[in-house]
Amino acid sequence: MTLGALIVRPFSDDDLAGAATALIEVHHTDGYPVEGVEDPEAWIKSDAVLAAWVAEGDGRVMGHVAVMKPQGEAAVRLWTKQSGDNDDHVGVLARLFVVKEARKQAAGQRLMDAAMTYARAHDRRLVLDVMTKDAAAIRLYERLGWRKIGETLHHFGNGRTLPAVCYVAPAD
Repeated sequence: MTLGALIVRPFSDDDLAGAATALIEVHHTDGYPVEGVEDPEAWIKSDAVLAAWVAEGDGRVMGHVAVMKPQGEAAVRLWTKQSGDNDDHVGVLARLFVVKEARKQAAGQRLMDAAMTYARAHDRRLVLDVMTKDAAAIRLYERLGWRKIGETLHHFGNGRTLPAVCYVAPAD
């Protein structure tokens, strides 16, 4: 299947059902995310979201990313300790997912570019944690200049954990 032109644009409430469908598809393909699949619309539209974008192709949501307020994440704690910054100047890059057929059009990179542009404009340094099992995501972050700042465990479900790596976005 050939995908038409892919656009990245701000998320709107009209995108919620399509983003939830894409999230379920990505979960079945990649095992990501490990949480949120039971109620994908609530997970995508969290009150902690500062801004979000979707990748759209052929009239359907093909990917999503959000910048979220810090909520005690290990990556935030590591970065604020290392940098001396406070939470008001940190954003968490989260909820990044792209369906398989849109990956060859650099949808992930384009979504990240939108989030990084937002963060710079709002004086926030982005951080994230990524599970070590998600090697393709790690390659993307490192290719875009994100720097490893530590390791943690990603907690989910009923006390389950997976090893994760914390990253900070490039300064510019």
